[in-house]
Amino acid sequence: MQSFLARFSQSAASSEFRHAPGQAFTTDEGDLASSGVTWGSQAGFGNLSKGIPTFVIPDVADPSTFLRLHTNDAADPNCRIKINHGTTTLAFCFQGGVIVAVDSRATAGNVVASGTVKKVVEINPYLLGTLAGTAADCQYWETYLGMHCRLHELRNGERISVAAASKYLSNLVYSYKGMGLGMGTMICGWDKTGPSVYYVDSDGSRLKGDLFSVGSGSTHAYGVLDQGYRWDLTVPEAYELGRRSIYAAGHRDAYTGNSCNLYHVEKTGWRFVGNYDISMMHYEGLGGGPAYGYDIRVADRSSADVLEAAVVQTSTEESMNIV
Repeated sequence: MQSFLARFSQSAASSEFRHAPGQAFTTDEGDLASSGVTWGSQAGFGNLSKGIPTFVIPDVADPSTFLRLHTNDAADPNCRIKINHGTTTLAFCFQGGVIVAVDSRATAGNVVASGTVKKVVEINPYLLGTLAGTAADCQYWETYLGMHCRLHELRNGERISVAAASKYLSNLVYSYKGMGLGMGTMICGWDKTGPSVYYVDSDGSRLKGDLFSVGSGSTHAYGVLDQGYRWDLTVPEAYELGRRSIYAAGHRDAYTGNSCNLYHVEKTGWRFVGNYDISMMHYEGLGGGPAYGYDIRVADRSSADVLEAAVVQTSTEESMNIV
């Protein structure tokens, strides 16, 4: 990897911030966002050209093609760089705020590298971000977002909205589209409009919704979320839905597991609810409640028990007929 960087490298600022004078650009809402004048001013997006810490990226005509050439292990098993991602993160809005639940497993290919990764970035007292994809990318850019959220608060005398924070992150990562970032994050918080959740990925996509799950185990989590989600959940029901969704993903997806970290964002800010061991949830349950595991939930009521009862009943009926 270092040999590639040494051969094809330049700073991010010199490669990305090349904006022709007078050229306008457009936001994803379709409105005119800036002119050439604004681009170079401190009031517009152009101030990022001076403020973003730089890092080395390939200095090639088409970074996307370069990246595929050296990382596409599906087409070339002998490629130098093999990128593997795995996690499960979720967030949903309900009448009591926003629930954020994540697992804590980090994988390096087929190896569990860590079981204690914190996949929630505490951006400010009212905003949380999740990590899915490349942990370093999510951690770096969401921490950088936190700095600008604080600057917004100092400049304007009020805290930044969830929509504005997510838009800021979307603009940042879009500048590096196709250059190897791997992010699928959610920006969650409470502002003047109430609870909000936005999904932002490394392509610059930005979606607003009441329920999202991201990561390799998200299909399993969605199965539980779609069955149990409703807007008028009570707080204990919302906690249980978040925990059970992460448990389902951890039980079925090899790249998800170890423990579940649960957060609750309210009007007064976010708070950490707790850390729950997924194995303990499977075998013992929580606080004396029923265990989550299938074998325990169907104890004495499984198909084997039904078959045995049917055999006993049939034998009894036959003996009665003989008499």
